[in-house]
Amino acid sequence: MKEFTPRGYLDFLGKLERMKSVPRHSITVEGVKESVAAHSWRLAVMAYLLKNEVDDDVDIDKVIRMCLLHDIGEAVTNDIPSFNKTDEDRETEDKAVDQLLRLLPDRLYREFSELFGEMEERKTKEAKMYKALDNMEAVIQHNESDISTWLPLEYELQQTYGMDTAKGQPLMEELRAEVLNDTLKKIETEGKKYNK
Repeated sequence: MKEFTPRGYLDFLGKLERMKSVPRHSITVEGVKESVAAHSWRLAVMAYLLKNEVDDDVDIDKVIRMCLLHDIGEAVTNDIPSFNKTDEDRETEDKAVDQLLRLLPDRLYREFSELFGEMEERKTKEAKMYKALDNMEAVIQHNESDISTWLPLEYELQQTYGMDTAKGQPLMEELRAEVLNDTLKKIETEGKKYNK
């Protein structure tokens, strides 16, 4: 049975440290490539801010754990934008997550493995909420970035990405609709100068 050790604790944190430097496809307002860690942090904040808005049977602490941990595999694999990610990429990332989790004590390995399984299945309210917020954070970040950083396909993707994961969750649908309004305003006001 693998138990907690200071060395194991530090080794796991050392692996996750890379998330601070792994760039995502998104650009910040300041023109800096967003890191995987920055995305996960803001995603967790997004969940926490909704703690008083969700039904009592939603475990918001679990949603926050999902938000914080969901991309740890990218500390090994790097970020691949969703529109480029293949099944093979997902399998590689799943293996990376398992390798990282095996550094933890058995109790945490089981807990986190179950959490990743729940996120993958997306059947619980918590997993559905986490995924809707995950998709939404990416759209929000693009809305905040300069439109000149958008790829041509993102004009459509910004309007549709995450709609399916928000569906059936009234709060997520309401938030996603507001994010869509921001996207449409951005395209209307800023998109013209880049699409002449």
